Amino acid sequence: MPHAFDVPASALLPRVAAELKARELVAPPEWASHVKTGVSRQQAPTQPDWWYLRSASVLRKIFLQGTTGVQRLSAEYGGRKDRGSAPYHARTGSRAVLREIVQQLEKSGLVKAHKNLGRRVSPAGLKLLDQASRAALTELAKSRPELAKYL
Repeated sequence: MPHAFDVPASALLPRVAAELKARELVAPPEWASHVKTGVSRQQAPTQPDWWYLRSASVLRKIFLQGTTGVQRLSAEYGGRKDRGSAPYHARTGSRAVLREIVQQLEKSGLVKAHKNLGRRVSPAGLKLLDQASRAALTELAKSRPELAKYL
């Protein structure tokens, strides 16, 4: 059975995001349409469903990294800050956005706290990722038959 690390993120994340939206497991807060996703960004995201896509991405990152917290996720979603004529420097992503997403994923039962080390994907979250991975790999196998052996 394929897992989330067996399927490219570009094929997996839209499926997981659509599932999160359909099941109403996460929902963007009121302030989500006005917030930047980090200090290295100049504007808020323009995609209408960016919250669901970011939630799917966070769920996948937590799965790939094992146990992780908001600070590490913030470093993952950071970027290069444009400082004019000065050199670029790495900056972290918005921890408020990530904290809210992780809390929603935990409330929906897809992520659970692990001791005092951070969050880890729960069996329900793993099942969601595995089902989406299998569907994405099945879709990819239609266009590339050599991938059918991994199903």
